[in-house]
Amino acid sequence: MVNCEASGPIILQVAIAVPVNRLFDYCAPAGCKIEDVKPGVRVLAPFGKGRKVGLVVAVGSHSELDADRLKQISQILDTEPLLSATDLELLLWASRYYHHPPGEVLMAAFPAALRQGKPAAIQQEASFVLSPLGLETLPEQLKRAPRQKALLERFHAQGGAIRSTEIKSCKAALKTLLEKGLLVACRPDSIPQVVRLNPILAANAEQQAAIVAIIGGLGHFAVYLLEGVTGSGKTEVYMQAIAAVLRQGLQVLVLLPEISLTPQLEQRFRRRFNDVPIVSFHSRLTDAQRLNAWLSMQQAGAAIMLGTRSALFTPMKAPGLIILDEEHDASFKQQEGFRFSARDVAIARAQRLAVPVVLGSATPSLESLFNVERRRYQPLYLSCRAGNAVDPVFQLLDIRNKKMQSGLSEQLIAAIKSTLAQKQQVLLFLNRRGYAPVQICHGCGQVSRCRHCDANLVIHAAQSLLRCHHCGAEQALIRCCPACHSGDLQAVGMGTERLEQVLTTLFPDQSVVRLDKDSTQRKGALEDYLQQINCGEADIILGTQMLAKGHHFPNVTLVAILDIDSGLFSIDFRAGEKLAQVIVQVAGRAGRADKPGRVILQTRQPRHPLLLTLLDSGYRAFAQSALQERRQAGLPPYSHQVLFRVHAANAQAPQQFLQAVCSLIAEANSGATRVLGPAPAPMARRAGQYRFQLLLQNPGRRDLHGLLDAVLPAIANLQEARTVRWSLDVDPLDLY
Repeated sequence: MVNCEASGPIILQVAIAVPVNRLFDYCAPAGCKIEDVKPGVRVLAPFGKGRKVGLVVAVGSHSELDADRLKQISQILDTEPLLSATDLELLLWASRYYHHPPGEVLMAAFPAALRQGKPAAIQQEASFVLSPLGLETLPEQLKRAPRQKALLERFHAQGGAIRSTEIKSCKAALKTLLEKGLLVACRPDSIPQVVRLNPILAANAEQQAAIVAIIGGLGHFAVYLLEGVTGSGKTEVYMQAIAAVLRQGLQVLVLLPEISLTPQLEQRFRRRFNDVPIVSFHSRLTDAQRLNAWLSMQQAGAAIMLGTRSALFTPMKAPGLIILDEEHDASFKQQEGFRFSARDVAIARAQRLAVPVVLGSATPSLESLFNVERRRYQPLYLSCRAGNAVDPVFQLLDIRNKKMQSGLSEQLIAAIKSTLAQKQQVLLFLNRRGYAPVQICHGCGQVSRCRHCDANLVIHAAQSLLRCHHCGAEQALIRCCPACHSGDLQAVGMGTERLEQVLTTLFPDQSVVRLDKDSTQRKGALEDYLQQINCGEADIILGTQMLAKGHHFPNVTLVAILDIDSGLFSIDFRAGEKLAQVIVQVAGRAGRADKPGRVILQTRQPRHPLLLTLLDSGYRAFAQSALQERRQAGLPPYSHQVLFRVHAANAQAPQQFLQAVCSLIAEANSGATRVLGPAPAPMARRAGQYRFQLLLQNPGRRDLHGLLDAVLPAIANLQEARTVRWSLDVDPLDLY
């Protein structure tokens, strides 16, 4: 707590995480000097009947309110700012751009522990590391003790050091490995470097050109779009550019779209940069781990942070480079609360920090390719796979009128058998988890529906449950039709759980690993499965979107995508782009080493233009065709959109609210902004709420935001706003 002396009235402008579009003025504590409290420190402020943690945004001597009406800050929590002036400027800009309350935006920059008012101090926690004996001991030597073997494999895979909180469930195996002298305990600040180094790989001409360009841009703002085919060595480009940044004593922020990519990439980074402090930041870490990682970057105790979207606002004491891997991925867009795009805000942040930002992808978003056309981004190309790997061969498999066995054609089953016979791995992609998406009564046609959503209940046979994938509602799997009391209930369609069962029957002597949200819920499960795959203990890999990004499975030579037709016909104008990206990304898992790869796409639409363009001419040709269609239709990126989302317990209130919003917009609209709606959302009822939306579209970003600035204050005061929950999504990716 700061101990302040009297120096006259001091007014603090404070951000508090409440859904109100303003900051709040407070008096500084009695006796506080103006130089003792700075923007960027946290305070404990009286608010309503309680107290809330807030962030000081500005310090002055003036308020629009009378001084006697201002409450006094209860406590100043920090002696030094946690956020710099540049950090504050970025967050306030993001609040204005996304039209989101500044208090919620500013406080979102902190990990949970700091939002709760806990001390900004790194919390020490014990770690365990491989001893010299442990380094030399192969996990296979412990095959008669499978739990010890699995734990030793984790230590070898994760760079030789693991925090105690990450292996709480392995107490018995941990104790035994300590007794055997294979592990030793230590504090984090005294962890010996036990990582085996990964060598710097020789860069080919295209990689070297990309590395030189990025290094040449260090020290000033630039956006590089690193477009490289899957397996072309984008990560090696990142690492060599990062090495140059580290040599200058600067820090690097690497953002990833999914938690599932973090352990694998962290392992690679630790093996390359074994003498560099590296931290991770994502939702599977504890509050203490996220706090430590955040403070390590803020205090320059760490040089590299690997994180998901939430890591974007982590302060860097010595910023040098920002990297977004898989920049096209929709996971970079927050879909609840503060709906920001991590890609777009990262670019805005890099500009303010005067550092380069690298956007990497095998399938760049159309927005990024549009910005290359406009010369806002500098393109860097990696057109061939690294090393001896060659591009996989694609095969469109027409399954019309063909005999199918639980979603698998006879030709595909034969291809799987042939691949397995050569001791190679097979990857099957089906973006639908659960056992089956529909349960239907064969007698009367009744379908099991969610009581709260306009959606079917999904069968999860292993748990004997029917579950809604939209609101999470569950019920026991019914055995008798509630309408006609027939017992002839059938599962229709295929999910990963059902396909796993089928594959186990078809290939009883082979090991099947399923990777989806259900199978990887247990802490450490994903890492264990990836370890099995990379060690050759899995013959058939089955999974959802989780498999599409970043994974390197060198022994996978056959990839099959089972259900692509559903993505060919959609009301979403982005559906074609998303499908093309999934196909290319999943296909990229095949033939990444010295063995040729093959990709089979099962379809009933073998002559569809999207598939033909993509397979005959590649992703870039598809993207140029798609951009031309967007230009003709006046759709993003050739225009800009804002979506009002509204929901309420009855269907009338959202419509009445949006009609009132339309009236306000009509008064302020110059005519350049198209108003589409109000209309029901594609899923009109979800979690018991009726959902409607209103879409605004304008060729000019400035005009659109000017219109929002004019009408939003009046919208917040509408009588109809009191009966609904509403939100604003700037640059929406999904109209759901």
